[in-house]
Amino acid sequence: MAINFAILGLGMIAKVMASTILQMNKSGDRSVKLYAAASRSQEKSQNFCKEFSVEKAYGSYDELYNDKDIDLVYIATPHSCHFEEVKQCLEHGKNVLCEKAFTVNAKQAKELIDLAKEKKLLLAEAIWTRYQPMRKIIADTINSGIVGPVTMLTANLGYDIVSVPRLVKPELAGGALLDVGVYPLNFANMILGDPDSVEAVCIKNASGVDMSNSITLCYEKTGVMAVLCSSAMGISDRFGMIHCKKGFIQVDNVNNPQGLKVFDSNYSLIKEIKCPKQLTGYEYEVSACVKAIEEGKIECPQMPHERTLYMMQLMDSIRAQLGIKYPFE
Repeated sequence: MAINFAILGLGMIAKVMASTILQMNKSGDRSVKLYAAASRSQEKSQNFCKEFSVEKAYGSYDELYNDKDIDLVYIATPHSCHFEEVKQCLEHGKNVLCEKAFTVNAKQAKELIDLAKEKKLLLAEAIWTRYQPMRKIIADTINSGIVGPVTMLTANLGYDIVSVPRLVKPELAGGALLDVGVYPLNFANMILGDPDSVEAVCIKNASGVDMSNSITLCYEKTGVMAVLCSSAMGISDRFGMIHCKKGFIQVDNVNNPQGLKVFDSNYSLIKEIKCPKQLTGYEYEVSACVKAIEEGKIECPQMPHERTLYMMQLMDSIRAQLGIKYPFE
């Protein structure tokens, strides 16, 4: 029996998800069905559903919340909206896959996680890099000792997105950290774990939100450091660099790793691994959610609640250092 999948919020990322489900079905995976889509505009919803062959077109979120046939809702709206929308879905008995940043702060995240536990419903964060096969490939390459133990890590992610209104407004929880910086932070966390100390600086816009930031994570017990940069002001190379005793590992695109290269101490390429063929890269988080629902779980092992809450707490602490507090907090 296929899981009835619904999409709430019909922007660009929702189109990628809808395309993913259709490609999964086309490839023979019938475990999930594109059942419903909701926008605040009936016309937009109808156009979206026509384009992606979605069964139900809703012109309000309330219609989606009240449809008892929906099994899993994908929240594809800006993160400033996530708390209320996820809460409504859970209150109405819906399992939820919510885009990153999961919420605006850890307080919101904890309330939603507690509610999911109370309702015995799946709640998962759609940080796709946590679900993809490249995660294990990177870990296995490091653990093989091919260039020795890790000594340092650097990662960056930057896009020219200052023209996007929600990214520059504090009332919409704007800034580079929650929208872009979440990826380098997750990259470092998957490889190095939780740091002992965090230092952060940023460049703010006139409204007081971070447009570019630099974060240094220190791991005192191992003597390892991670330096992470993210920006909404311009394009970066997106590399994740894992510095080791006898060489280094270069990961292509921390936002969606497309492969890795291993170099020795003479800077010679000694190994290269390409990313396994993807549909879009979103299929792994969908499959993880379907499996969790089928097994009666309320979280996905790839991104358990504890990790989601920790990452929100980490970003809260970084914002505190940067002196960034949103008006509604």
